[in-house]
Order: sequence, then structure tokens, then C-alpha cells
Amino acid sequence: MIARGVRKEISSRDARLTILDGVDLDVAPGESVAIVGASGSGKTTLLSLLAGLDSPSGGAIRLDGRELTRLDEDARSAWRAGRVGFVFQSFQLLAGLTALENVMLPAELAGLSDAAARARRALDQVGLTPRLAHYPYQLSGGEQQRVAIARAFAGEPRILFADEPTGNLDTATGAHIIDLLFDLNRERGTTLVLVTHDADLARRCDRVLTLRDGRLHE
Repeated sequence: MIARGVRKEISSRDARLTILDGVDLDVAPGESVAIVGASGSGKTTLLSLLAGLDSPSGGAIRLDGRELTRLDEDARSAWRAGRVGFVFQSFQLLAGLTALENVMLPAELAGLSDAAARARRALDQVGLTPRLAHYPYQLSGGEQQRVAIARAFAGEPRILFADEPTGNLDTATGAHIIDLLFDLNRERGTTLVLVTHDADLARRCDRVLTLRDGRLHE
């Protein structure tokens, strides 16, 4: 993954706010990178741009050999399918789907014929085989985050983005989630890019980058 001169500006009625100002970033395949910084520094915005969930105001982002900034929203979505996984602080599970169905969904959207089998394997890896038929409201916060991790890995993505993956969890559960992320990252060689305030999580990454004044600093 390569980012060059990435800018993000937001216009309001009175002014134009610069959130990111010339971000450069190189992430090697299989590498784990933590992005840290003060609240409001633009970490989540940067992650969204790198993952192709949003478009920058300027600059270029190349993800898995494709320049995202040349694609429209539909094309970016199609490109992400099967290549990119996400783990969010708020879990973002669909309330009307079981754990198994939530994990199957990305694989189904990617057109994979073995979505159910992939989902069962991923849930087994995070220790949730007994909870396949449970809905999100029947799961604890830690279990919901484990479902989210299983969902992210079920499609065997080349790159995983995680935004404060332990932010809503207690210390013990957060430590378990960290172990799961790095175990799966190591076993599958998946590139891991995460935003975190958790110093223990950041230290386990190959590199830690600080976002300050709209730019990344090693």
C-alpha cells in the first residue's frame, strides 16, 4: 500500500478545514502498522481513505496494485471485496443476522461459493463455534468483537484495517482481542493497519506512526 501527498479538506459555510495535509505512507505486504495521535487528529479519516471508504481531496493511494483515487465509489467497493477487511470500534454487526450470517456476508458479497464454510472456520478460530446461531444482542461486547474479527478474516483479505478495535472492551477482553488479531495476522500473512490509543497494541506492531498536524511521523 502506497500513499503520496494525501490531503483531506472539509468545507463549511465559514471556512475550509484541512484534516490531512500531504500524508505519505508505504506499508509492505504482511507488515503491521499502528497509527496513533491525539483525538481529532484525523486518524479515522486517514484509515477510511487508505481503505477506499472515502476519497481524498488530493494525492494518490495505491492499494494492492490499484490506484483508488482513479475509481468511483462503486468501483472502489468492488475492488475492496475479497481484498480488504475491517474491524471497527463499534462492531457494526447487523442486528437481524446471526453470528454466522454476519460473518458470511462479506464472502457472499465477494461472490465466494463457500461463504458458509469460510464463516464457520473463522468463527471456530475465534472460539465462537457454540454461538453460531446467536444474534448480536445475545453476545457480550467481547464476543461481538470476535464476530467482527471473524467477519474481517472470513474473506481472507490481503489487508486488514482496524479502527480502535479494543476501544469498547475491558482490559482482559481487549488483550484477548489483540492476541486474536496478531495470531490471525501471523498465520495468514495479512497486512495490518490499525488506529489505536492502546499503547500495548501499538507496541506489538512492526511500526508505530504518529499523526500530527495533518502529517505522519515515524
